[in-house]
Amino acid sequence: MKKIILLCLGGLLILLAGRCSDFLEHEPYGSTSDNFWKTEADIRSALDAFYDYTNYEGVCGRGVFYYENCSDDMFTGRPQAPSDAYNCENFTMGAVNDLDVNTTWPVMYRMINKANNVLRYVPDMKVPEAVKSNAIGQALFFRAYANLWLAPWYADNGPNGGIPIVTEQTPVDEIDVARPPTILDNYNAIIADLREAARRLPRLSQMAESDYGRPYKTAAWAFAARAALYAAQYTDNSRAAEKHSQQEYYSMVVALCDSIINLTGADRRALHVAAPGSERTNFADLFRWENNFSTEYIYSLLGNEIAGPKFHGMFFQAGGWGWYNTWGYFMPTLSLYQAYESEGDVERREATILAPGEYIKFIGHDVYWCVEPSLMYSESAMTNRKFMSIFEDADCVGKYVNVSGNNQSNRLAVHIMRYADVLLMKAEALIWRDGEGNAEARELINDVRERAGLPRNSAATKAELKKERRLEFAFEFFPSRHLDLLRWGDAATVYAQPTEGWQVAVNGSTITKTVVTVRQPRRFDPTKHHVFPIPDTEIRKSKNLKQNAGY
Repeated sequence: MKKIILLCLGGLLILLAGRCSDFLEHEPYGSTSDNFWKTEADIRSALDAFYDYTNYEGVCGRGVFYYENCSDDMFTGRPQAPSDAYNCENFTMGAVNDLDVNTTWPVMYRMINKANNVLRYVPDMKVPEAVKSNAIGQALFFRAYANLWLAPWYADNGPNGGIPIVTEQTPVDEIDVARPPTILDNYNAIIADLREAARRLPRLSQMAESDYGRPYKTAAWAFAARAALYAAQYTDNSRAAEKHSQQEYYSMVVALCDSIINLTGADRRALHVAAPGSERTNFADLFRWENNFSTEYIYSLLGNEIAGPKFHGMFFQAGGWGWYNTWGYFMPTLSLYQAYESEGDVERREATILAPGEYIKFIGHDVYWCVEPSLMYSESAMTNRKFMSIFEDADCVGKYVNVSGNNQSNRLAVHIMRYADVLLMKAEALIWRDGEGNAEARELINDVRERAGLPRNSAATKAELKKERRLEFAFEFFPSRHLDLLRWGDAATVYAQPTEGWQVAVNGSTITKTVVTVRQPRRFDPTKHHVFPIPDTEIRKSKNLKQNAGY
C-alpha cells in the first residue's frame, strides 16, 4: 500500500437535499501547517473533508456495482471495453483491470488517514471539550465505516487475512503495515471504534437539521451491528484464540439493534409509511428525495444536483432516448423478479423493477416499458425503478438532477443503512443463534412484510430471512446481496444457475414474454472468489501488502 500522506483537499461542494448546509469547505487542510489545527473552524473543515469520497465515480457511481453485479439480482448491461465488468461478473477478474472500482481502496484509506489526523491533533487543541469529543466521535465513525466498506470484499479468516489496520498510533514512516492474520481483527477494531463513536456522538434529536447526514449515535450502533453480523460467519469455535464466539457476535447484533429499536420520542426509528391519501405505496414512497430523512433513516449518502453520488441512473435505458443520459450499465434478473412473484410481493416488486408493459414517467415523458422492444435497451427486458423518482418531472434537470447526464448527481439519498435492515439483522441473529421459529424474529420479519403489503405469517426460517433480505434491499449495494450469499454459504449453488431474462414480442395490446438465458452459469470457486483482488496498483506501491490468493 502506498504511504498515505497528509493530503490537502480542494473544494468539493456537496449540498444536502435542501435540508443541510455545505459539508465540504473550500479551504485545504493539513497536519503540520502552522495555521491549522487551531480553531473550531479548522475542525469543521477537517470533518467536512470526510465527504470527499461520495463524488468519486468508482466509489459512489457505477463502480460500486461492478462487484455487486456478480450477484443473482443483476448483471452487466451495456457492452464494455475493456471487458473487466464481465470478468467481475464471471469471477474471472484479475488484479490488473481498468474498472472504476479500483478507486475504492485508495479513497477509503485516505478517509482512514483523515480520521487518524483528527484523532492525532484534535485532543490537544484549545477548543471546548464538547467540540473535541464530537470531532473524535465522527473520526472514529468514519475510520470504522471505511474499514467496513473494504474488509468484506478483500479479506477473510484465511488464507488471506484482514486488510491493513492503520490508526492514529501508527507512525507515518511505518504506515505500510502488513495485513493482520484474520478479518476478525478488522471487525473487532470496527466494533470498538463504533462503540466509542456512539458514546461521543449526539442523538439525532440533538442535531441541527443543517447537520443531518453527519454521523450520530444511532448510525454508529447500526454499523457496529452490521460488523458483528459479518464477523459471525468467520468464527471457528474450536479456535480458542478467537476473541468472540459466533454466539457472542450474534448476541452483540441483538443488543446493538435493541439500542435502536428501543429508542423513544424524537429519536424513535420506524418503517416509513406514506402520508395518508398518497397515491404511492409505503415502500415506493421511501425512495423519494423528500423522504431522505424519514423515520426509516439511519444513514445515507447525500448529494444534490451539483455533486454527490451518481448511481441512481446507472441501470436505466442507456442514453435515455435523448431526454437525459442515463447509462444502462446493470439489468435485473428474472430470478429476482420471480422471487417477488413467488411471494405475491407486488408492492416491492413494482417499486423495484420496471417490467414489460409497466408505466414510468421519465423527464416528463410517459414511458410504457418495452411496448416497443426495439426502443428499449435491456437484455432481460427489465430495468430498475427503485431510484427513478428523481427523474420524473419535466423540469428535474438542473433542479433535482445534475444538468449533465455524464454526472447524474441528484437529491435522492443513497440508503446505506435503514431501519428495515436493523430489524432484519436482529431477526437473523436470533434465528441463527436461537433456532428457526424464534417468536421475536417472527414479529420483526412480520413488521417488514406488513409494510410491504404482505400478511403477517412469517415462520422465521433461515430460508425466509434470506428471501426477505433479498426482496427488501435489492439494488441497494449496502447491504450487499453478494456478501449475503457469501456469508450464508450459498454463493456456489446460486451462481451455478444460468442467468435468465425475457425476450419480448408485442402484437397490438398483447405482450408475449419468452424466458431466455442471458448468461451462462458461472464457475464460482469458494476458496478464491469469496474475495476480489486488491488493485494491483496498490500492491505495487507497497512492500508489505500481499495480494489475495489466486490473483
